[in-house]
Amino acid sequence: MTARKPPKPAVRVPEIAVSGGQRRKSQRIVPEEVPVAFTYNRLSHAVMMASPADLEDFAVGFSLAERVVERADEIEQLEVVTRDIGIELRMWIGKDRIDTYSDRRRHLAGPTGCGLCGMESLEETVRAAPHVSASLTVSPETISAAIAAMPPGQRLNHETRAVHAAAFWMPDRDIVALREDVGRHNALDKLAGALARQGIAGAEGIVLLTSRVSVEMVQKAAIIGASILVAVSAPTALAIRTAEAAGITLIAIARGQDFEIFTHPNRIVAGRVAETQVRHVA
Repeated sequence: MTARKPPKPAVRVPEIAVSGGQRRKSQRIVPEEVPVAFTYNRLSHAVMMASPADLEDFAVGFSLAERVVERADEIEQLEVVTRDIGIELRMWIGKDRIDTYSDRRRHLAGPTGCGLCGMESLEETVRAAPHVSASLTVSPETISAAIAAMPPGQRLNHETRAVHAAAFWMPDRDIVALREDVGRHNALDKLAGALARQGIAGAEGIVLLTSRVSVEMVQKAAIIGASILVAVSAPTALAIRTAEAAGITLIAIARGQDFEIFTHPNRIVAGRVAETQVRHVA
């Protein structure tokens, strides 16, 4: 039997456009979203709503974020299976890993990019993020240039104006990976998977986000190993506290030449920007 391809990440749909009181038939390109199930050695783990693109990256990045595995090569086999009702990402991991996984196995059914749905305890929702100690430093001009470099790579968003992006910038290489999804958590998981599959260390660059920064986004960036996280929107107070504890330089509300540094400003060098734009949270 020939394997079925996943659906396209964007589709054209009919609509009625209303302007100035007048109606006309038209069409619009909108993002697709489908249920994506994650299984390990045939054990069901999670179902997420996501864009049907970069699914291998999604499988690896999600597995790292969920701490099912610690390295991409611990996934011994990965299969993308398209079914009538959605997509299944079938993964096989070794005996040591599956034994550990079985001890903490949980079932999860979440809406688009839901980061905490299905947690079994309050303690699990606030689990400590890995501490990041990378010594990468960049200039304010670099932060602005990195954010400005994102739009050309956001092909799905150019078509739909309805998806999030996560990208990774490296010195002397600019943006080396960018992933998009209807869910902001999914986009970052896909980015994490892409970096892991390419053997790119998170400590070597900056994570860029088109979304707001919630605590899960900081936790995922810490698992990637990135010491600098930059977003175009605002962070939550818990995200700031988590970034502070994890040793991550959190930059948000990055618009044009302006941005705000919330934690660990020492990595942003040159001029007085690093001193004047720090925000403190009680």
